[in-house]
Amino acid sequence: MTKIIRRKFLSVAAALTAGTMASASPLTAKTDKKQLVHHVFFWLKNPDSIEDRDKLVEGVKTLAKIETIRKIHVGVLASTEKRDVVDTTWQVSELMFFDDTTGQKTYQDHPVHQAFIKNYGHLWAKVLVYDVAEV
Repeated sequence: MTKIIRRKFLSVAAALTAGTMASASPLTAKTDKKQLVHHVFFWLKNPDSIEDRDKLVEGVKTLAKIETIRKIHVGVLASTEKRDVVDTTWQVSELMFFDDTTGQKTYQDHPVHQAFIKNYGHLWAKVLVYDVAEV
């Protein structure tokens, strides 16, 4: 390979590598604005009831209709390694992302959320909420 062709090849390869690395980097690729995270944990009145758990999951998923929720994740306890720092006492979790506190307030007052509480509230014994502002 001649010196000029080799230099051109190396220049193009380096540029392509740099471009790929920049687009893959989570620090440089992030363009989203900071969000408010709303994480809720539910403890069922009947913690061993798969039927009650599935019914509550069904109810939580209805909340996705609320227009200010940017993303929702509904989950149940994972079968991961047991450690002292892991709380395994809850049964259902919802994790929601909002643009801001106004969007979260809209969610709180929304008729779909109020219907969820009315129609599924009999299933849980305890609810714990963590609202987190991204920094």
